[in-house]
Amino acid sequence: MNETASLPIQPVDSVEILTLMDNYVDVLLTNTDVVTRPPLSTSGIIPSDTLLAEHGLSLLVTVYKRNETHTVLWDAGYTNMGVMHNVAMLGVDLGRVEAMALSHGHMDHTGSLYPVLDSIPHKIPLVVHPGVFDGPRFFGLADGRRLLFPQTLVKEDLVKQNIDLMERTTPTPLAEETVLVTGEVERVTSFEKGLPNASMERNGKTVSDPIADDQALVVHLKGKGLVIIAGCSHAGIINTILYARKITGIREVYGVVGGFHLSGPFFEKIIEETIAEFQKLGPRVLSPMHCTGWKAIHQISRAFPEAFILNSVGSVIRLQAATGVPA
Repeated sequence: MNETASLPIQPVDSVEILTLMDNYVDVLLTNTDVVTRPPLSTSGIIPSDTLLAEHGLSLLVTVYKRNETHTVLWDAGYTNMGVMHNVAMLGVDLGRVEAMALSHGHMDHTGSLYPVLDSIPHKIPLVVHPGVFDGPRFFGLADGRRLLFPQTLVKEDLVKQNIDLMERTTPTPLAEETVLVTGEVERVTSFEKGLPNASMERNGKTVSDPIADDQALVVHLKGKGLVIIAGCSHAGIINTILYARKITGIREVYGVVGGFHLSGPFFEKIIEETIAEFQKLGPRVLSPMHCTGWKAIHQISRAFPEAFILNSVGSVIRLQAATGVPA
């Protein structure tokens, strides 16, 4: 049942999520009804080169609606060469990308941004939260030291690219309203408290960094519900889902993929609470990626044996609308 929608989001017949970069690659994984793995060889000879994994995320999201096809690129991995290497290995044509969005401003989601933009022959909108330009940003260590995040996004440089820079804190529809960027996510759960050791400089002072620029993508799969595509979920993956439901007015959650940020001692404490909330929401597809962490991925796989998908670089997750649902 739908609530009164705050924003229009057009239902789609199917969505494909191709992983251009993630923390994990396994060339021996096999296909299922939902996920297709890249072939080990296409010529009868096992290649001497292979897909690369790194601590980063980049997803190519393609939606199909009747005779329309729309492709949006979500994030750009860590290094300035990893995503483009995998694009070449997979034979991906970035010329079909009509829009791009960044989940937040950390380097493991922006590293290949400039090479990617250089490879897209036409002007595209790039949606970012204005907080991606905040900084300097730091990551605190247990011994009191601070590690400086590299400033990979400089607005003065970015505006020189062939893009329409869209700085938004509020939800932004893309691709003829078939893909929605959430904008800044409301934080309402009691257990998702962000990255506790993140800080930044503001007006000459060091302050806590809430990573307010964290956002996600949302697709409405016709007759089945929402598909939420997260980046790092610094706002909390459950907060992200709840906000997606609020801004679309659609309660059903069919799939959740992306980084859930449940890795490390602080976040491992909330794995069970997160799983309990997932059980209430009842997604039919769950594919934790990137910063979710091995312990959380393992526990999610045990709690949701039918819904769980082990992701790997080069995998394509294909989700189909319900049959017999009116257009």
